[in-house]
Amino acid sequence: MSTIHVVTVCGMGFGTSLMLLMSIKEIGKKHGMEISGEAVDLGSYKGKRCDFIAASSEIAKQIQGENVPVVSIDNLLSKSEIEEKIMPLLTK
Repeated sequence: MSTIHVVTVCGMGFGTSLMLLMSIKEIGKKHGMEISGEAVDLGSYKGKRCDFIAASSEIAKQIQGENVPVVSIDNLLSKSEIEEKIMPLLTK
């Protein structure tokens, strides 16, 4: 089983991005996938190697031109929305 690496982004690099990363790891575990990740601030995501980037819809609008998909989450408390949006990336 290969590990999927995700970068979660928020304004300060803790709090929201850490919560989102924990939710994504939980969803991966539920589906038998190993997920590693990093929670970072908006100024630090560039150059990070990952399979995809996840952020709130407000932050996602500011993430530019990486060669990886950016997942925009409207409701960070909705595990069902997070799962729905990341599953296509986890099952590639």
